[in-house]
Order: sequence, then C-alpha cells, then structure tokens
Amino acid sequence: MYAKLKFAISMAIFGSIGLFSEKTGLHSIELVFVRCLCASMLLGAIWGISALKTKQQRKIPIPHREYVLALLCGVFLIINWVFFFRSLEVMPITVVISIYHLAPVIVLLLGSFIFKEKITRTGWVFFFVCFLGTLLVGGIHQHATVAGFLSTGVVWAFAAALFYALTSITGKGIQMLRPLLTTVIQTSLGIVLLLPLVDWSNFIHLTFENWFYILVTGFIHTGFVFYLFFSSLRELKAQTIALLVFIDPIVAILLDVTILNYRPDVYQLIGIFLVFVGISYSPKQERSLERA
Repeated sequence: MYAKLKFAISMAIFGSIGLFSEKTGLHSIELVFVRCLCASMLLGAIWGISALKTKQQRKIPIPHREYVLALLCGVFLIINWVFFFRSLEVMPITVVISIYHLAPVIVLLLGSFIFKEKITRTGWVFFFVCFLGTLLVGGIHQHATVAGFLSTGVVWAFAAALFYALTSITGKGIQMLRPLLTTVIQTSLGIVLLLPLVDWSNFIHLTFENWFYILVTGFIHTGFVFYLFFSSLRELKAQTIALLVFIDPIVAILLDVTILNYRPDVYQLIGIFLVFVGISYSPKQERSLERA
C-alpha cells in the first residue's frame, strides 16, 4: 500500500510539471539545466548515503557496457526533456501531454524494427487510432496547410515522445546498475552537455516567484519525484503501474483546464480520447519505464 501511495504521489507531481514550468520564466535549455543540477545534488546525496549504508555488502562488478548504455540513455533523456519543455513554450499543456504519451506506442514501433518484435493487427489498429488522435488534438483541423499545422509546435512534442521512447528502449539494456545511480549519471551528464548552451542572461530578470517555481521544478519535480518513483517501482505489479501512470496526464489536463483556462474544442476532445484509448493497448511494462 505504501509503495502504491508513493508511486501515485510521484505521478500526481509529474502531472503538475507543465503548470510549474510555465511560471519559471525560463526557456527549455535553461530549465532543463537547472533541473539536472538540482536532481544531481539531491539524488547524488541520497545515493551517497545509501552507498555508505551498504558498503559492507559484497559488491557485484558492473560491466562497462552498462555505464555506456546509461550515458547513451542520458543523452536521449536530456534531449527528450529539452523538446518537452520547448513544446510547452508554444503549445497548451493538454496538447503536449496527449502527444507526449504516445511514447509507449512509439516503443512498440521501434521494437518491431530493432528487436524484430511482431505487432499484431490489433496493435496496428490501435497505432492508427493514436495517430489520428494526435492529429486532432494537435489541431490539424484548425489549419489550411500541413506546414501551418507543423508550425504550431506539434513537431517538438512528437520529438519529445520519440526521445522518451528511445530512452525507454535504451534503458532496457541496463540490468545491474541501480536506478538511482543511473539517474544521477544521466542528470550529471545533462549538466555537462547543457552548460555550453545556457544563456545566463535569462536568469538576470527572474523574480522571487520565478525562482520558487524553478527550485520546485528542480528539487521536487525531478529529484524528489524520481526518488519516490524508483523506490516504489520494483514493489508494484505491472498492472498496478499501468493504472497509476494515468494519474500523470489526468492531473496535467485538469490543471490546464481549471487553472490556465484552456478549452479544447470538440475535435481536440475526440483526439484526446483516441490517444488514450490507443496507449491503453500498449504493453503495461512499457509504461513502467523511466519517465520525464
């Protein structure tokens, strides 16, 4: 029961990240950089303390391949975050979240090519249901040309979903590294990768309120939530995870509608419905992989 509560809380907090990111006053690269910095400090401290407690235990050597995979997975994760927050800058949270949760479906498609996993006819039907839903929720009916539709930012959201899927697939190969250490490696890599790209002038005019939301996004939405997520993940059944994971998009959409007053039209509502019908078919274990 305690593990379920921790996982549910982590999903609810994940769902509020779009609302908080809009109030930080930062662009995607700077926000992801701060997110990596805060998470590395908090999770690094937690991992260090846990490592001291278990230092007397016999340690199993970790293959170098696992560290390489962790770094590659980290690259995909950071790109995923940058695209995700970039899409939030130009599109409503509801639209971004709906498209972003296509990732499990993309995992299925990539798995069929990379691992030669067979997709059933039913799987293809649900994929096209998701695809149609994505077009509708993205507002394709509101544009006269494809170029106009693509200029809305839907490409950023889809790219975020793609790299989320790549993160999940790469993470499958990491079997021996502890999830907490893996995340510390990835967020630390994010600091290194993004440091040369940060525009420090974006921090000059931030208000106290901005900094409040920035630090919450870094320490709570990233560090604390990842700790709750990983500390509860292995204690839950796949079916339980598959149900609780929907708390994330539900909270995100409710906050968008109630606080930011976003009003999707009828076609977008149909699109949201189709997307979540489609992703409900995806294998439950795919939705239990590492999150943004």
